[in-house]
Amino acid sequence: MSTVWMGRSHWASVPALFDPNVMNHLNHVSRANRLVPNLPAPQETLNPSSLDRWFSAEQQRTYVSTLIERGGLTRSRAEYFVRLWGYLLLKQQVETGGSLSQPLTQLQPLQDFVSCTHREAAELFYGHKDRGSDRAAGLMIDRLIALGLLEKRFDGQTLCIRVRSLPELKLRDLPKPTEPIRLQTDQFNPRTDAIPVANLIIGHYAEIIRDITPAAATRKIAKFLRAWAQEYPTCMRVLRRSDNLNPVAISTLYPTDSASEENFFLPPSRSFFLTQPGDADPYKMAVPGDLECTSVFVRTWIIDTSYMQGDHICQFLEDTQQTLIQMQQDFPNLCDLYSMVIHPVHESLRQALGFQKTLQEPQRPYYWIYLGVDRFLAQDMKQAVLSLRTSSVQPES
Repeated sequence: MSTVWMGRSHWASVPALFDPNVMNHLNHVSRANRLVPNLPAPQETLNPSSLDRWFSAEQQRTYVSTLIERGGLTRSRAEYFVRLWGYLLLKQQVETGGSLSQPLTQLQPLQDFVSCTHREAAELFYGHKDRGSDRAAGLMIDRLIALGLLEKRFDGQTLCIRVRSLPELKLRDLPKPTEPIRLQTDQFNPRTDAIPVANLIIGHYAEIIRDITPAAATRKIAKFLRAWAQEYPTCMRVLRRSDNLNPVAISTLYPTDSASEENFFLPPSRSFFLTQPGDADPYKMAVPGDLECTSVFVRTWIIDTSYMQGDHICQFLEDTQQTLIQMQQDFPNLCDLYSMVIHPVHESLRQALGFQKTLQEPQRPYYWIYLGVDRFLAQDMKQAVLSLRTSSVQPES
C-alpha cells in the first residue's frame, strides 16, 4: 500500500471525505464507471487476462483469418500467435514508457525482444480453457519458432521473444490485380528453381525441423533437388507464374530402387533426412530401364498456399498424371505410389484421391499413404477436386 504525504494545511480537508453525502456521490460515480462497456480502466495494469480489453476479439479474428493461409498454421496456432503478438506489443509499449490509453487496433513489428514467461504465455493461450500448462505453452512457443513466426533469446534467466517480419500480412492492403495471375506447368530448372523451391519446401517441412536450422535445411534441400534433376529430370515438375516465371509448386515423383522399398514399411520419421543433419539419403533412385523398379515415392507435392485454388490443384494433379505416364516408358513395371502426410490438414486431399493409410508414426500425426499407380491414372481429377475444401488443403510429402 502506498502512502501519500501532505502538508499540514491539507489535513483540514480530510474529514470531508467521510461525509455521508460525499461518500454516496463517490459510490454512485464508481457504479456508473463500471457500466461503461469496453472502456479500459485508466490505471489498469497490463496482464494476459486483460488482453481482450486492449486488443479486441474482432481485431484478433481479422489477423487469424489472414494467417491461417500460411503453411503449417492451424487456426488454434494462429490464435495463439496473434494473442502473443498483441500482448508483446502492448508490453513493449508499457516498458518503453508509454501508457495504455487506447486499445490496440493494428499489429506492428516489434522494435526489440520483449520478455515473456511461460506462465504469461500459458494464461494467454489457455486462460479461457480447462487445460494448458506452462510447459505446453513453452512447447507451443517452440512450435511457432519452428514455423518461422518467432525468434527467442534466453540468457539463463529471462525468456525474450520477438515476432519476425511477416510480409504476407501487408498483402491484403495492396490493390488486387485486374487480371488473375496465370500459372503454367513446366519442367523443373535446377539452375533457376532450386532456391525458391527449397524455400517453398522448408515452409512446409517446418513441422519436422528438429536438429537442423532452417537455413541449413534449405541449403541441403536445394543441393538434393539439383542432384535429383541431374539423375532423372523427367520426375520433377513445377507450376510457375506466367508473368515472372517464379515456381509456386513442386512435384517430385521419385522412381525408387527396389533395395530402398523397405523404407515404405518403416516409421515415417526414418525418411526425414532432408531436415536432419548428414547427407545420407535413405532412398536410392532407380535407373531408367530397371524392370525391378515398381514403386514411385512422391517426395514433394506442394503448392504455395497463395495459389491453393481448385483449378490450380486440378491443373497440377493432371500434370502429375501425365508425368507418371511418361515415366512408365522408362520404368514399365511401375505399380505402387507412396507418399507421406505430415499434417492432419492434408487428410482431405488423401481422401479425395483415394490414398490408403498404411503406417502411422507412433505418437505423431505423420503417416505413410498408398495408392496403385493404375488407380491414380484412372481418376478424373476435376471430379476429385470438387470434393476438396481448398482453403485447408496443403499437400506435401
